[in-house]
Amino acid sequence: MTAIIIDDEEMSRRTLQTLLTNYCPEVQILGEADNAKEAYELIQKKQPTLVFLDIEMPHGTGFDLLNLFPSINFEVIFVTAFDQYAIKAIKFCALDYLLKPIDVEELKTAVQKVSKKIVQPFSSPQYDMLFENLKNDGDINNRIALPSVKGLEFVKVKEIIRCEADGRYTKFYFDTGSPKIVTQNLKEVSALLESYSFFRVHHSHLISLNKITKYFKGDGGYVVMEDGSSIDVSRRKKEGFLGLFLKNNPR
Repeated sequence: MTAIIIDDEEMSRRTLQTLLTNYCPEVQILGEADNAKEAYELIQKKQPTLVFLDIEMPHGTGFDLLNLFPSINFEVIFVTAFDQYAIKAIKFCALDYLLKPIDVEELKTAVQKVSKKIVQPFSSPQYDMLFENLKNDGDINNRIALPSVKGLEFVKVKEIIRCEADGRYTKFYFDTGSPKIVTQNLKEVSALLESYSFFRVHHSHLISLNKITKYFKGDGGYVVMEDGSSIDVSRRKKEGFLGLFLKNNPR
């Protein structure tokens, strides 16, 4: 597996190179760059399998660099120190990232995932989706990558009615079509969708506030969704739910 390291901080490049040499010997480092322009030229020249890409750099972010390529034919592991907005966008598209300071086990896991992926065609739609979602944060027309045992499926957020915990997995229900089992737990799904008017009304249910047809009062009460399902609202979630529900549905 051939790789390039792109980071504006020399110490970060040295640290990552040392970690890769010591713990990921299958990775051959072809070069490094400290800015987007130099990185673009290096990728074009070396044609790496994998790029370790810092997000925040002077004179252009890592996203700006990727936007220069009409088609991305290499894998990317993003590296960042703190950008929560960027991390959420990356996770939304089921892409890989590492937080600084880099944890050895997380690095090994990310490299192993890439080694399994490179035997398959590169998934440029994930990057197209990433760029589009970054421009339209919180827009229900954004698409989310749903990982399953068969691969990835891209769906619009506005098509999701509700999500139900299914052990370590989550079952998604949509406006049309059959439910889909996703290989993420409900906590992970909630973190991705909470800024899109989704609310976890119960430990086993996450619902779209835009898809509620009725709310019935009670100890916690329950909601009726557009697909006809009735979902209990837990007592401890009631206050938070009603606050968001009334905000979304002003009278």
